[in-house]
Amino acid sequence: MLRHLFTILFTLYHIGSMGAQEGRTVSFSLSQIVDIAQNQSIAARQAATVQTTRYWEWRSFQADLKPQLLLAGTLPDFNRTFRAITQPSGTIAFQPISNNNAELSLALQQNIPATGGTLFIQSNVQRFDDFNPRKTLYNGAPMLIGFVQPLFQFNPWKWDKQIEPLKYQESQQQYLFEKARIATQAVDLYFNLLSAQINLQIAAINQSNTDTLYAIAQERLRLGKASKNDVLQLRLETLNARKAFATARQDVQSRTLQLRTFIGYREADLFTLLLPDGIPAFLVQEAQALQEALYNRPDVISFQRQLLEAQRDVARARGETGLQINLNGSFGFAKSGGQFSDVYQNPQDLESVRLGLSIPVLDWGRARARRETAAANQQLMQYQVEQARLDFENEIRTQVTLLEMFRYQVDLTAEADKIAAERYEIAQNRYILGNLSITDLSIALQEKDRAKRDYVLALWDFWAAYYNLRMLTLYDFEKGKRIAE
Repeated sequence: MLRHLFTILFTLYHIGSMGAQEGRTVSFSLSQIVDIAQNQSIAARQAATVQTTRYWEWRSFQADLKPQLLLAGTLPDFNRTFRAITQPSGTIAFQPISNNNAELSLALQQNIPATGGTLFIQSNVQRFDDFNPRKTLYNGAPMLIGFVQPLFQFNPWKWDKQIEPLKYQESQQQYLFEKARIATQAVDLYFNLLSAQINLQIAAINQSNTDTLYAIAQERLRLGKASKNDVLQLRLETLNARKAFATARQDVQSRTLQLRTFIGYREADLFTLLLPDGIPAFLVQEAQALQEALYNRPDVISFQRQLLEAQRDVARARGETGLQINLNGSFGFAKSGGQFSDVYQNPQDLESVRLGLSIPVLDWGRARARRETAAANQQLMQYQVEQARLDFENEIRTQVTLLEMFRYQVDLTAEADKIAAERYEIAQNRYILGNLSITDLSIALQEKDRAKRDYVLALWDFWAAYYNLRMLTLYDFEKGKRIAE
């Protein structure tokens, strides 16, 4: 009993002395480390920034679908120069020019996603000042209604209305996925440090035990009850234990820095990680995991978006390589006069219609090449999405199988750890009583240490697989609900 008490105090002293210059010692569970990483790590802040960017891109797209009110003008447009003026005789005379031409317009326009055109209502006024001789004229259109309509062309608004909502929805799910990915990285760093701390505890206990056994062996050698070889063997074990303790201590310091850096923990505290108390007893059904993954993962939305984008590219290639027709029209009222008020008194009708077209006659197959390239890329994208979907589903199935296998290994290694610890204690007592060889004692020690490490590694495998499954499905099987922000 006294020997075990000494061992515990020895271990705590050496572990605590590592942080004596850094500050207080704080204990963290796995869930606490994951929570800190998901909320204050640099990776978490980066993910949040990306999500904010995607949000404002979505807001910008929505704003483009709404009416836009624009005030534009040129105030002033002053010119003082000489200009070549053709005379009645056909000669050129350079006449001095001094004028100002100011214009102001207010326009309300609306994009029409269904047709790809634009409707607008506009009011404008223009003032012209001629300073040589001094004269002022006004011209304006109190109201002008018009439209711009491409015919038989690619309509980007039609496709954006389908793709942009998917991109925004994908970005929201991608943010949850990134937070889940951060959790998996935190789990690995947690167990990376925890295994080092366990190794340090093992090394401290072994150093204490070997020192005690070495002292006993020296006394037995003095009484002629032990051989010189056994004493030398224990001396070698003592040296190896001290070397293992120094190495383990250095590993703890290095891995603590890695974890602190990743989760963004800025307090000058020493980390003491708590060994998870077993594993939760939830059961993961493959069908449920696959269903949740298909519902929650951003990849599924990405598959749909990529297929739509491929279809859009085909439509663009067809719409931009054939007949191009643009129909523009406007009607309203306009007036000019020497006074500003003349513009708005009894204005006259104003109508304008323009039809422009472009027909490729000879392009040496360029249009066909663009269309065929887009069609081939669409077919390739369909194959890629089909393969990605199969890989996606197989990844879920594999992860569910691994999780259950690791659960079984945790149970086995936990029992093996318990047996190995009891066996070493028995072997140690037998050696002290003189009825066990030093070789058998060393074997029992190695098996005890290996069993403890195997148990920690089994826990690592299980929790890493569980958080990886959470990431792949965005579903918390332990709580039975979908992961939300």
